Amino acid sequence: MTRTRLLAAAAVAALTAATPAFAAGPTASEVVTQYGDIALAMYSDALAGAKTLDAAVGALIATPSEATLAAARKAWIDARPAYQQTEGFRFGNAIVDDWEGRVNAWPLDEGLIDYVDTASYGDASDENPLYAANVIASKTLQIGPDTVDASTIDVALIRDRLQEAQDVESNVAIGYHAIEFLLWGQDLNGTGPGAGNRPYTDYDTANCTNGNCDRRGAYLKAATDLLVADLEEMVGNWQKDGAARAQLAEKGEDGGIATILTGLGSLSYGELGGERMKLGLLLHDPEEEHDCFSDNTHNSHYYDIVGMSEIWHGKYTRADGTVLEGPSIAAYAAAKDEAAAKRVDAAIAATLAKAQVMKDRADSGVEAYDQMIGPDNPEGNKVVEDVIDGLVGQTRAIEAVVASLGVEITVEGSDSLDNPAAVGAP
Repeated sequence: MTRTRLLAAAAVAALTAATPAFAAGPTASEVVTQYGDIALAMYSDALAGAKTLDAAVGALIATPSEATLAAARKAWIDARPAYQQTEGFRFGNAIVDDWEGRVNAWPLDEGLIDYVDTASYGDASDENPLYAANVIASKTLQIGPDTVDASTIDVALIRDRLQEAQDVESNVAIGYHAIEFLLWGQDLNGTGPGAGNRPYTDYDTANCTNGNCDRRGAYLKAATDLLVADLEEMVGNWQKDGAARAQLAEKGEDGGIATILTGLGSLSYGELGGERMKLGLLLHDPEEEHDCFSDNTHNSHYYDIVGMSEIWHGKYTRADGTVLEGPSIAAYAAAKDEAAAKRVDAAIAATLAKAQVMKDRADSGVEAYDQMIGPDNPEGNKVVEDVIDGLVGQTRAIEAVVASLGVEITVEGSDSLDNPAAVGAP
């Protein structure tokens, strides 16, 4: 459903022909070092949030109640902002992209994991043999030619046998969204008000609802333990001697700068603007929202944009309130072409302002994101479209900076933006 757009310096030479030489500013090496330091800080904060979530999940399983379920849900929501701010490190960094599907893959066929409402979900799919496998209720599974022992639900089972089983991307068995489903359950409200409403008794072995409460608890704990382990791995990758820093260094100065701009451009355009936002708006489909069980999508989108702003400006406010600030790609670009850099400044600020309107609309209770993208809702649709337009605008501004710097990047595309007819949109 996606395609790529190549922006090369030669293709936009006219934009840079009269640009003066670099004025005083940070070096590329300084900018890339700061970029790595911000990555380390962001992933460290995401890890801290995941550990808090893991503890809350442990409390829910040990003592199921309305209060412990609410606390676990809050811990999940509280963990999202720090992680979402890291997404600007995707696309340019292979080590992040190769790993990202383990923690934030979506959408998922939730029937792989647990019980579903078959009236709305169905009981089979031509594309996915495991569409309704329900591992929580099944001690053996048939995965292709293999009969898999699922009597014990643990990290090895969900990571090695279920995640993307049979090479089906929607077999998402681990990560934030699998945990989200296990905490909220399906959102059966369509584009009406309300999120998932899983009862705490789904984890109460003494008063069990919907069966297999012990196995459901085992699955949830394994998934949160694995989330912590995966984030620990990424924190290690961004240490001073970590693999992600080494990969950046191998690219050289221009390669490091291109990496930063690739992440910002691709997240702005193909990923967030296209696949996560425009597609759902075109189809008016509540299943095409990022945090579809919890109705937290507005926050996830907002903090993606916050993270891009922080990476651009080389300034990150940590979860504890301390500020990490240093040589930025913004300052580096301004030294080459101040006007182009200011255009990115303005575009990101405009996108953030539009995203704030979306966030405030949801946070105030006017309507959730899945309602905003629903049919026959021109006011809500416009709020979302405004953010998409802002993301497209900031992509164009980033492309002008790429031209000024004389580097080459590939920006991820999206049929939702480039060829709407291909996704069945009117």
